[in-house]
Amino acid sequence: MHTSEAAEQLRGWFSGRLPETWFTGPPDVVLDREEVSVVGHLPVPPAAAQASEAERAGVLAGHIRRFREDTRERRIAIAREAEQRYGYKVSWGVECGGEQEMFTTLSVPVMTRLRQPERRVLDTLVDAGVARSRSDALAWCVRLVGKNTDEWLSELRTALQHVERARAAGPRA
Repeated sequence: MHTSEAAEQLRGWFSGRLPETWFTGPPDVVLDREEVSVVGHLPVPPAAAQASEAERAGVLAGHIRRFREDTRERRIAIAREAEQRYGYKVSWGVECGGEQEMFTTLSVPVMTRLRQPERRVLDTLVDAGVARSRSDALAWCVRLVGKNTDEWLSELRTALQHVERARAAGPRA
């Protein structure tokens, strides 16, 4: 099964499997090689509407925390079911009023070979206190690139989906 097809199947499965009362619509489901992230959209509590910025932040944080605690056991059961069925680890998160919080995420080691100029970049970030280690510095760099090139990465992912569809439609070996 190709990645885009697997993502669509997972999106459909979670949309059908999750309680309808949890989120305001279907969850965002993102898949990579190891993990599927499920991010649902919570309704903004009425108390946040007339609140000051600081109070609104507190209302949203409390609302997210309550949802996390109230649904923990059910989310774990659904995640186990999905992991058995599809073979991916499941991470959970929510979005509420523009605030997103991930409850669980998978941290996967990635091997890379770097030449001295690249290692010096990482060491500079460590020496400056931006990161605790080369590993943290590399993760920081990846997040920065992802943030600053989001539109380009989205176009690249879309192009890869077209390639996957063309491969799937082609002759079988």
